[in-house]
Amino acid sequence: MSVSLFDTLSEKFARYLAVNSSRRSVLGKVSTAMAVAPAFPLLPVTRAEAAAPNPPPTLTDFERNAQSKDPDRCDYWRHCAIDGVLCGCCGGGVHTCPPGTEPSPVSWIGTCRNPEDGRSYVIAYRDCCGRNMCNVPKECDCNTSDREMPIYRPQTSNDIIWCFGTKSTTYHCSTAAIIGQAS
Repeated sequence: MSVSLFDTLSEKFARYLAVNSSRRSVLGKVSTAMAVAPAFPLLPVTRAEAAAPNPPPTLTDFERNAQSKDPDRCDYWRHCAIDGVLCGCCGGGVHTCPPGTEPSPVSWIGTCRNPEDGRSYVIAYRDCCGRNMCNVPKECDCNTSDREMPIYRPQTSNDIIWCFGTKSTTYHCSTAAIIGQAS
């Protein structure tokens, strides 16, 4: 009876292992393989579900109705979390205080979606202080609280007068400056 090539090669390999390795080293290598094997699913691998597109974001009521033309109205896209009188209606701008007032050194923040480009931006709302509140029409006195955080996170709350650290704590108006793009 003739011996097959497969049997001959298997026998040579088995004898080579028996002569050149000990039971202890084989057990060590098997144990290492068993310990490392669970880490293979963590390796960066392109997966089919990773290539699936993200669903469109759910828009809030404010985001659906926001406009990007007139910054002196409460429905302007940057005013998604503002609470107070718009400085643009008092002689200032969307991000500048009117003459005779000074910006508070602290601010609260919000994340607002620009309807023009569909991107979200971090907005710093800063109170301008030092003069009495200016007399403005209703469309300039805003109280929007889109995605407002509870008061235990004061840096994101628009319910606080932020005239801390200024010469006068008298509130005048609020600005909305873009800090950067949200990720």
